[in-house]
Amino acid sequence: MWQQVRTAVLLFAAITILTGVAYPLVVTGVSQALFPRQANGSLVEANGIKIASEFVGQPFSDPRYFWGRPSVTTPVAYNGAHSAGSNLGPSNNDLKAAVQKRIDALLSFDPGNHLPIPVDLVTASGSGLDPHISPASALYQVSRVAKARGIDKVIVEALVLSHIKRRPFGIFGETTVHVIHLNMALDTMR
Repeated sequence: MWQQVRTAVLLFAAITILTGVAYPLVVTGVSQALFPRQANGSLVEANGIKIASEFVGQPFSDPRYFWGRPSVTTPVAYNGAHSAGSNLGPSNNDLKAAVQKRIDALLSFDPGNHLPIPVDLVTASGSGLDPHISPASALYQVSRVAKARGIDKVIVEALVLSHIKRRPFGIFGETTVHVIHLNMALDTMR
């Protein structure tokens, strides 16, 4: 019996060292060597200050900036520690009310905009952290941003078009615009 207990304890210790120490060290070492930027959070810098991660959206509500997808994370928007969607279905009255509130906010800041409002501007993603919006969502906001900044619409639209990221290999994912990068480019315009 003691032989079996000794074997079990040794096996447990070996597996713990292998999977709890050696494997994480190897994975961390390889990721730091091959992909250091990604392994450290893909941080975005502005003026030498780390301001965000490329993979987590940021709340923008100033009309001078492009707004991202709504976030339903708690207790604050875009909280990576509480990534989740709302799990509300399309017939849920709470979801309908939240979407209508977002539509009303968009229209109040840009009442002359008669373009159809893209769905990703009024609904949260599954994670609630998306840093991207669709090109249609970015183009929808051009008139508001141009007016708020006193910049010609054509210039702002050209900036949006230059920030569209195409589908990798033409087949994976969707065409997107990274909101943080677009807003940083706006801030560099004079």
